[in-house]
Amino acid sequence: MDTRLLRTFVALARTGSFTAAAAELHLAQSTVTVQIRSLERELDTRLFDRLPGGTMPTRSGRRLLEEAERMLDAEARLRAVAAAGSGEGADGAVEGQVALGAGESLCSSHVPRVIASLRGTHPGVDVHLHATGTDAAVEGLSSGRLDLALLLEPEVEAADLVARPIAHEPLVYVAAPGHRLAGRAAGWPELAEESFFVHEEGCSYSDRLVSTLRALPDARPRLTRFGSIEAARACVAAGLGLTLLPRATVERQLRDGLLAVVDGPVMPPVPVQLTRHRRRWTSPAARLVAEELTRLIDG
Repeated sequence: MDTRLLRTFVALARTGSFTAAAAELHLAQSTVTVQIRSLERELDTRLFDRLPGGTMPTRSGRRLLEEAERMLDAEARLRAVAAAGSGEGADGAVEGQVALGAGESLCSSHVPRVIASLRGTHPGVDVHLHATGTDAAVEGLSSGRLDLALLLEPEVEAADLVARPIAHEPLVYVAAPGHRLAGRAAGWPELAEESFFVHEEGCSYSDRLVSTLRALPDARPRLTRFGSIEAARACVAAGLGLTLLPRATVERQLRDGLLAVVDGPVMPPVPVQLTRHRRRWTSPAARLVAEELTRLIDG
């Protein structure tokens, strides 16, 4: 059986849309349609119900999905074994590509030194770093586009994923050095009078801050969300308000005097969850990356 057909089937089952599956696989939509029809003919069963709002796997399609994922996982193992015996890495060195997803704050703080360390000790391991939010990282692990992900979340509840905390990121309120609260202690009533520039919805620590501010009696906090931590930092450095970020993402700005700490109410540190798919094979290269992430981020 052509595993390309299975890969297309899995993408369509997950996205529920021929258009989305085609975009993910970098195929024409007509190619996705032809491949699904070919697979249905080969298996002599209808795999999807075509609905006005998209597609839904039939009972047969749902039963096939887990087996298809196992076959694709087996194919990945075979390719890894073949690569190991191809003459490259004959000295036994670990080689391979690893797709790693991480939030912007981790991409800009901890992950670069992990990649630099690996290049020095295991040059055959190529880490492809994808800056992504939690929802996109979970989808990437489910689809197989990501091998590993680092999630700044208290819990990872997706049933198909396995997560373990490898570190905790302390959070800090920051403002411009000339701000009235810079270097001072401030309670919730004072913070509620300020403008806050926070990360996009779905960021666990930003969502907690927003919900706390909005729950204060008679509070009308001025809140602006950004998809970029850099944009939030820039607004705060310009004196426009405050933000709450992992300390690692503002260490340089604090050291250079571009930002100052505000001693606000304690917010619990955010766990860094090293996450993988429960049923997918973890290659030797991915295991090595996971070990290095654990060693350096926790250290």
